[in-house]
Amino acid sequence: MATQPGSPRGMETAGRVLLGAALILAILGVGVLALSKLGVDRLPATLTWRSDNVTVFVPIGLMVVASIVGTIVLNIFLRR
Repeated sequence: MATQPGSPRGMETAGRVLLGAALILAILGVGVLALSKLGVDRLPATLTWRSDNVTVFVPIGLMVVASIVGTIVLNIFLRR
């Protein structure tokens, strides 16, 4: 039996998905804060431009590391 849009069962599922997404974001946030305390925010290959009122950081090294870690994690969890 299919669930009708707007039914309590559909809202329950949507609520669980939102709570799961919020939990994942909270875990990622804590992880980023922990990595920041370890100094990972200033990896080599971080480009910095400074002018009078503006400072721009381009963390290329961190982007590469995050991409590699994300690829490994997704391959582990999504492998069938």
